Amino acid sequence: HVQLVESGGGSVQAGGSLTLNCTASQYTRCLGWFRQAPGKQREEVAIVNFGEGTTHVADSTKGRFTISRDTANAGVHLQMDMLKPEDTAMYYCAASRSKLCVDNIGGYIYWGQGTQVTVS
Repeated sequence: HVQLVESGGGSVQAGGSLTLNCTASQYTRCLGWFRQAPGKQREEVAIVNFGEGTTHVADSTKGRFTISRDTANAGVHLQMDMLKPEDTAMYYCAASRSKLCVDNIGGYIYWGQGTQVTVS
């Protein structure tokens, strides 16, 4: 069982920045961030594929969000810049052992508790 510990998040004004951190208790092939706004489906934000050494950022956040690896702690950092009110959501760190890391939310079976991001 993989345990995920999230930190960061909070409230910020539009145009501001926040950093989310996620530490995993063990290595998994895929590790990343998802978000869910009230009344909306959970969506992929940014993913690290540790198996291939690649990263992926969703189109809706490309150019504003950056995901990076924290190899020392088997974790990831999500740097969120130029935040918009529509970025307001609960953000979840999730891990998958699947070979398909992107566009495969069903493959993510380990989830953190979530951290709230509010942009006003």
